[in-house]
Amino acid sequence: MIGPKKVTREEKMEIAYSIANQVLERYGSQVQAIGIYGSLARKSDGLFSDIEIKCILNSLDESFNYEWTAGDWKAEVNFESAEDIMEEAITVEEDWPLTHGQFFDILPVYDPEDFFHELKTKANSVARSIFKEAICRTLIEEMYEYIGKLRNIEMNGPHTFLPILAMEIATAGAMILGLHNKQVFTTSAQVLPEALSLTDKPEGFEVLCELVMSGNLSNPQHIIAICENYWDSLLKWSSQHGYQIECSTVIPL
Repeated sequence: MIGPKKVTREEKMEIAYSIANQVLERYGSQVQAIGIYGSLARKSDGLFSDIEIKCILNSLDESFNYEWTAGDWKAEVNFESAEDIMEEAITVEEDWPLTHGQFFDILPVYDPEDFFHELKTKANSVARSIFKEAICRTLIEEMYEYIGKLRNIEMNGPHTFLPILAMEIATAGAMILGLHNKQVFTTSAQVLPEALSLTDKPEGFEVLCELVMSGNLSNPQHIIAICENYWDSLLKWSSQHGYQIECSTVIPL
């Protein structure tokens, strides 16, 4: 039967090194570095975790990747050029706290020129102003839109989307806190617990997260009240930290 099945860390590491050797045999001198990322690199993998590998090639017109299963386990191998991954490392989008942990915890398998250390240094060099811009975008592009949906549902229904919306609002709030603290999250499954461990949170965020994590999402008015309270607190918190929602009646060209 097809898995996933229990595969120990030691077995996954053997598979990862086998994959790396195959890449070196196939691409030879084109390979600049190979590293494991994700839970396997952080030594937090479970028995059913994937194997995730980055392969950096010296000359590559376009990034590509392979995802496959051998039956018991699944692997993902990403091929990127050094130039592209360096650019990716310093790019800060709204989901930076979830996407960029890979740049800080890569476990080198083949790295003769210490490329992954340079990559981590590059990712650490991003200016605070870039994170501020990302937070302001999240407030408008994500949070403002979510609250509009929340109020439409309160007036017109249906209430069936409210549980999902509460989860999206909580997750976006966690991303804002990650950006504010320049803190990455280890995995999507830990976004809310790890965000709650951060200091300097808007009032109402903890209550919202507890609501979502408990799964107690059957009372529409309760969900709406908690989300509205969080939105009010988030606006105050954002203003205190200089994260402004710019208002304009014209296109901000």
